[in-house]
Amino acid sequence: MGRSPAASLLLLLLLLPLLLTHAIRNPIRLPSDRSADLRIGRDDDAVGTKWAVLIAGSRGFYNYRHQADICHAYQIMKNGGLEDENIIIFMYDDIAKHVENPRPGIIINHPEGGDVYAGVPKDYVGDDVNVNNFFAVLLGNRTALTGGSGKVVDSGPNDHIFIFYSDHGGPGVLGMPTFPYLYADDLIDVLKKKHASGTYKSMVFYLEACESGSIFEGLLPEDINIYATTASNSYESSWGTYCPGQYPSPPPEFYTCLGDLYSVSWMEDSDKHNLRTETLKQQYRLVKTGTAVNDTYLFGSHVMEYGELELNMQNLFLYVGSNPANENATFIDDNSLSSFSNAAVNQRDADLIYFWHKTDTLPFLLKYQKAREGSSHKRNAQKELLEVISHRLHIDNSIEFIGKLLFGSKQGSEVLKTVRPAGQPLVDDWSCLKSMVRTFEAHCGSLSQYGMKHMRSLANICNAGISKEMMAEVSAEACISIPASQWSSLQKGFSA
Repeated sequence: MGRSPAASLLLLLLLLPLLLTHAIRNPIRLPSDRSADLRIGRDDDAVGTKWAVLIAGSRGFYNYRHQADICHAYQIMKNGGLEDENIIIFMYDDIAKHVENPRPGIIINHPEGGDVYAGVPKDYVGDDVNVNNFFAVLLGNRTALTGGSGKVVDSGPNDHIFIFYSDHGGPGVLGMPTFPYLYADDLIDVLKKKHASGTYKSMVFYLEACESGSIFEGLLPEDINIYATTASNSYESSWGTYCPGQYPSPPPEFYTCLGDLYSVSWMEDSDKHNLRTETLKQQYRLVKTGTAVNDTYLFGSHVMEYGELELNMQNLFLYVGSNPANENATFIDDNSLSSFSNAAVNQRDADLIYFWHKTDTLPFLLKYQKAREGSSHKRNAQKELLEVISHRLHIDNSIEFIGKLLFGSKQGSEVLKTVRPAGQPLVDDWSCLKSMVRTFEAHCGSLSQYGMKHMRSLANICNAGISKEMMAEVSAEACISIPASQWSSLQKGFSA
């Protein structure tokens, strides 16, 4: 039975306040309105603030590539619309104005690339680049900071956090330009604390380092809204690229690698695509293929993913923004990156490439700078190369000797090199691992960035139940004295 006109009018008057309220809260939006929102940086899926923490964990001109990576990443975030107050930079900042930099005040991350150093905030530089400050920044704990700009990730429950870490690494450990190094268990504990504080909606962690998979393998929970990708699995090296003698090579005046293969891959992809439509998963697959060097792995590594894998269906825009200039760029599954088939160097050999080419290139640069070719600079470069080689031999021989003393000449090497099954962490007792590192370094000198490769050997010594006292005894027997060089732990401190 139909309503009378009077009854219908009365019902409309009663419902009108409710309809108006709904219209205000949920307005009808035309496609043109949606496009306008995208142009000015709003997005229905991007509630909250984007935060980025970018860390170069090394120092020295021979590690040029790590700071170059971080500076390039900053430019991506900045072009993507992130504000400087939400981008926190950790870099030693000894590259741009280094005496050996052929382009003073400029850093490049590609042979034909422009300056990526311009405008980069100097939040934490020099000795302020340390584990304590990194953790304090992540947790938003200003009172725990020692130096630096004071910027922290002051995030809320709807915010998205992106972390990019580029450096040397080893099983279960990441380098820092200061001691101690960053250990996987400590990092995971901080990430769990961050989650428990309820101060983020989701987090993405991109990690460039040798054996970087070991930082998350068997450690990163799958239920704390963190998605991580790594340059390599838990037992292989990552790779530097745009290195002298490779193709494409850096400009002739450079004798150091300009970037890292995994890092360059994800950033060069981000430079050219619309990150509002490209997902983390799409980028992961593209970078995985590029870093594998056409599935040959001859000059590449296995890019891995960990944590809450469902997050990889989200768009990259949620974390790094998107350059408006790429608005019309489309991503298709058969997109490919530049070929790096002959353009990569094992991360641990990149410093050798630097020191080797420095002995040849430096005289040319000095001549250009009106210095005599026969000066002491070339002799110093040759001395540095010999010291690096000597240090490597000392560390390798010492670890090998310790393994034989502990487990016998036949079993020693096998025990030290054992890789645990996938899904298991590197070591059961992380305190034991750190104690073994300190014991070794007290007798044999600093592991340094090269010696981090032996962290698995020290972890396996712990897993085998060797006591600290026994480790001290065999270390003293293996190393009569600590070599007097720049790598000495007496000069640089302990890694743990």
